Amino acid sequence: MTFKRIALLHTIGFLVVVIFNVTPWYFLMLTVAQLIFVPITLQLILKKENRLYYFFAIPAFASIFILQTTTTTEWDILLAGIYLLFTLVVAIYGLHRFIQRGFDHLEEFSIDAGMMYLFIGGMWFFASVAEIDTGFSPILTWLTAIHFHYSSFLLPIFVGFLGRLSKRKTYNIICSVILISPIVVALGITFSPWLELASVLLYIFGIYGLIVLVIKSDFPNKLQKTLVLTSFGALGITIIFSLLYAIGNVFGVFALSIDFMLKFHGFFNSILFALCGVVGWSILTPKTKEIKSKFPISSIRGKYVIGEKILYKHLGKESYKGLVDDMGIYLEKSFLSATIIDFYENTNQFRLYSEVNWHNWFKPFAAIYRFFSRNVQQLNLPYTNTQMEMTGEIIAVEDGRKNTRAWLRKIGKEVIFVALYSSHQRNDKYYMNIALPLPWSSMIGILELNQNGEKLVLTSKGANGSDAGIYLAFRQNVFRLPLQEQFIIEEKKDHQLTAKHHMRICSIPFLTIQYNINKRSPS
Repeated sequence: MTFKRIALLHTIGFLVVVIFNVTPWYFLMLTVAQLIFVPITLQLILKKENRLYYFFAIPAFASIFILQTTTTTEWDILLAGIYLLFTLVVAIYGLHRFIQRGFDHLEEFSIDAGMMYLFIGGMWFFASVAEIDTGFSPILTWLTAIHFHYSSFLLPIFVGFLGRLSKRKTYNIICSVILISPIVVALGITFSPWLELASVLLYIFGIYGLIVLVIKSDFPNKLQKTLVLTSFGALGITIIFSLLYAIGNVFGVFALSIDFMLKFHGFFNSILFALCGVVGWSILTPKTKEIKSKFPISSIRGKYVIGEKILYKHLGKESYKGLVDDMGIYLEKSFLSATIIDFYENTNQFRLYSEVNWHNWFKPFAAIYRFFSRNVQQLNLPYTNTQMEMTGEIIAVEDGRKNTRAWLRKIGKEVIFVALYSSHQRNDKYYMNIALPLPWSSMIGILELNQNGEKLVLTSKGANGSDAGIYLAFRQNVFRLPLQEQFIIEEKKDHQLTAKHHMRICSIPFLTIQYNINKRSPS
C-alpha cells in the first residue's frame, strides 16, 4: 500500500469518527494523533517496511475507530490493549534501530527515542480506558497520554528529520534537551511543581532553539520551510501558556483552567504543530546520513572471567615483537620520533609505568566498577593514582582478523588489560583495530593515527565517514558507544616517552592515565 493511499485511508477513517463520535469533543485531540499523525509519521520512517503496518497497525487503528464510535462496552479494555500492543511493537522497532547503530548520529537516535516514547503514551491511554488508578485524576491520565503522543513521539521525530536536513553546531545540545524533557516533565508532574516548572523552562530552551535552527537551515522549497517553522512556532506559543500554568501551580498567583488549556492547546498542537509538521516533512522527508561501517571484528568472546587464560585458548602460530609490524602503514615514519616507532614495533623492549587518575565526579562509579573489574580481570584499572609499573607481553592469537596479537598487561600478578591488536584498511586509510574481550561480547576501539609535530595522536574521533569510534560487539550487532578516547605520545628524552590517555563519556572527561615509557637497558 502506497504512502498516499495510507494517508487517505486514515484521513477518511478520522472524518468518519468525527461524524459518529460518542465521546466529549476534546477526546478527538488524541484520536487524530492515533488515526492520522502517528501512522503517517511512521510511514515517513518505515518507507517500504510495511509488515509492521499490516500485522499490527491496522488492528490497532481499527480498535481506536471502534472505541470512538461506540458507547462503553466490556470490549473496551481489549481494544485499548490491541493499541497498546501496537505501541510496544513500534518501541521495539525503535530499540532495534538503536541497537544496530548505537550512539552514532544523534538525529537518528531522536527518531528512535520518539518511537520508544510512544509505548509510554500507549500505556497511559490503556490506563485511561481501563480506568486504572494512576494516582491522578482521569483527565490528567488522559492528558499524559496526549503528551506522549505529541511532545514525546512527534516532536523528537520532527527534530530527527531536521537533523538529517541540517545539523548545525548547536543541534546536539538542543536535540538532547528535547529528548530528556518528556522524562523531566513526567517526574515534575509526579513529584514536584518546582520540577515541573524547571521542565517547562527546559522545553522553552529547546523549542526556541529549534525555531532558530529552522530559520537558519536551507530547505528544498519555501513551502516546506514555512510549514516546519509554523509547526515549531506553534509550540513556541503553547509552551508560554504551559509556563504560566506551571507558575500558577507553584506560586498560586493565578490559575489557567484545564478547559482553557484543552481548547488552546487543542488548536495549536493538533492543527498547527502536528498537522503542519506532518505535511511539511511529507513534502520531502530527508534521507538518513548514516553510513554503516564494515570492519573486521574479533571473534573472541569471554565468559564470566577474561584474564590471560582466554588467550591460551586462541594461540596463534606467529611470533611478534610489538603491537604493529610496520608503523609505515599508518603514517609517514620519517617525520615521527624514532623512539615512538620503536615502541610500537618492538613493544617488548620497553617498560611501562602508569598513573591512573579518575576524575572526581566519576570516583563513586569507579569504586563500584573496580569491584566487578577485579573479578572479570579486564579493564581492571586501579582506584589509586599511585604510579605503578605495568608488565606485559605480546602473544600471537587467532581471532579471524589479520596478524592479531594480544598485549597482556599486569600490575604485579593482577591482570589489568587483555587487548587484541590488529588493523584494517578502508579506502586509502589504515586504522588500528583493537578488541577487548568482555563477557559474551567485545569492546572494539577503532583508532585513527595522526601526526602532530613529533607527537603521535591516536583518536577514536574521526571525520565524517571515518570508522574511528568505540563499539560494543555482541552477536551480530555492532553498537557504537558514547565513549571517546585519545592517546598523545611524545618523546621527552632519549628513548624516554610519555603518553596521556584521555577517556570521555558523552564528551565529559572521566579518566586520564599518564604513562612513562622507558626502553630497557641492553642487558
